[in-house]
Amino acid sequence: MNGEIYGQKSEIKSDYSSPIPQFDFPNTLEEQEEALKRNPLIQRFAESRERLSDDPYRPIFHFVNPEGNLNDPNGFSFWNGNWHLFYQAYPPEDPRQHWGHAVSKDLVHWRDLPLAIYPNPERASYSGSALVEENRVIVNYHGTEVGNMVAISDDPLLLNWDKVTGEAVIPMKERDSALVNGEARSHHVYDPFLWKEDDMYYSISGWRDRDEKTGRLVATAELYQSPDLKNWEYVHQFVDGDRFTMVEDDLACPYFWPIGDRYILLFFSHYSGGQYMLGDYDKERNKFVPTSHGYFNHGPVRPGGVHAPSATPDGEGGVVTIFNINAPRINPSKGWNQIMSSPMRLTLRDSDELGIEPAGDFESLRYNHRSVKQVTLPANQEIVLEDISGNAMELKAKINPKDAQHIELNVLKSPDREEYTRITFYNNTGFRKRDSGNQQSMLSIDTNNSSIRSDVQSRPPENAPLYLEDDENLELRIFIDKSVVELFANGKQYAAVRVYPDLEESVGVSIRSQGQESELISLDAWQMKNTWEISVDEWYEKKVWR
Repeated sequence: MNGEIYGQKSEIKSDYSSPIPQFDFPNTLEEQEEALKRNPLIQRFAESRERLSDDPYRPIFHFVNPEGNLNDPNGFSFWNGNWHLFYQAYPPEDPRQHWGHAVSKDLVHWRDLPLAIYPNPERASYSGSALVEENRVIVNYHGTEVGNMVAISDDPLLLNWDKVTGEAVIPMKERDSALVNGEARSHHVYDPFLWKEDDMYYSISGWRDRDEKTGRLVATAELYQSPDLKNWEYVHQFVDGDRFTMVEDDLACPYFWPIGDRYILLFFSHYSGGQYMLGDYDKERNKFVPTSHGYFNHGPVRPGGVHAPSATPDGEGGVVTIFNINAPRINPSKGWNQIMSSPMRLTLRDSDELGIEPAGDFESLRYNHRSVKQVTLPANQEIVLEDISGNAMELKAKINPKDAQHIELNVLKSPDREEYTRITFYNNTGFRKRDSGNQQSMLSIDTNNSSIRSDVQSRPPENAPLYLEDDENLELRIFIDKSVVELFANGKQYAAVRVYPDLEESVGVSIRSQGQESELISLDAWQMKNTWEISVDEWYEKKVWR
């Protein structure tokens, strides 16, 4: 610990006030609901959602903000019976980052609330986390040009926020040592995560630094502590023994939570996308010691990669997280761009393996069920599933691959294959698992034939490892929602892509067993409802998912 103390006011005095109206809300739930009925931002958001609903690529059961562009999810948390999702919003008349805000009972049906965090003294309100205490919620976020900020709310819907000190609590200061992206900074102050132990608050800022020996940029996270949220002291670098991240990776948007009897550090690399490390927390040294690592984004960040996480405990030893997903179009959709992933629940399957499942009540969206009974898939023959089609669907498939070389499932397929998105399970093809020596399989999502449009950028296939035991079937849960395809496999792997089919008839589904036959044990398909076609009263009737 070098003893450097933060808490003095920033010297930057620019007025970065937002022109977007900011409202003071009452402090009881009943009065807040009455005020929201008359709120001009809520009315504007509803009108914008209706106007944008005609866009054929705009998802109907993944969260998309009501207007303007979207970036990182922020401050994901559970408070007063509601899941709260904050996010970087770009209001059309002032496209600097503000914090947008939505709430859900079931992690599926979302409801827009007014903007939560407005810039000033910061130029823009960047990413950060939320800490839920017994009687209040604290957010810790990065304010550009000034440093890391802290704000507090304690009302029923978290509509009113007060910034602690009104200034950056960990200001950005010049330093003589390492340069980060050509800028001199006193330690790394960026996209912080906040937690509390005993009577002390801790915050990590994830970034990257130049290695003294190699000169290469490597991932780092720096730890600060405070007894009162106002006065902060730099401690040291937080991650001890990172052997997993790549050169040029950074630990942006870190989320550090207990999971089972271990800890998980979720983060985003501007180089290689959303990922995580599992490990142990040495509380005596205030160090995180990672022992394994994995990806949510199996390729470059752009075009179309899984981006930054926001995460919170699920109350049962797991963690619920959500990511934003980039748009790989040269000409973005008018009035909006990125989307959020499905919320997912992370658990510890064993000491170094993460369980990944969809979180929330997706079952409530299903209708028009179709199914395929157990059938042998002959070798080298594409089987078109005539009764199953759509571009807003859930598919569940269980397959015994037997000795097939690979199993191919095509979705969003046109009849003559001008367009299709190809999901492939490569059977026993990949690296060998270090403990058993068994060869792993691979899952791939290939979008290179997903669209004939000229403005959609190509992306290498997402190739994700998947270990199956000798007697374990392949189990897939697939969400298709207009311009996104998400894949959950065997409760332990995830991959997602953005897609833009141009042909109206690109809604088909087919399956193929390559090399040798395999067994389709079952396949179920449902059309999915639009989550925004719901009233506030119906929203309140939803069963809380927790």
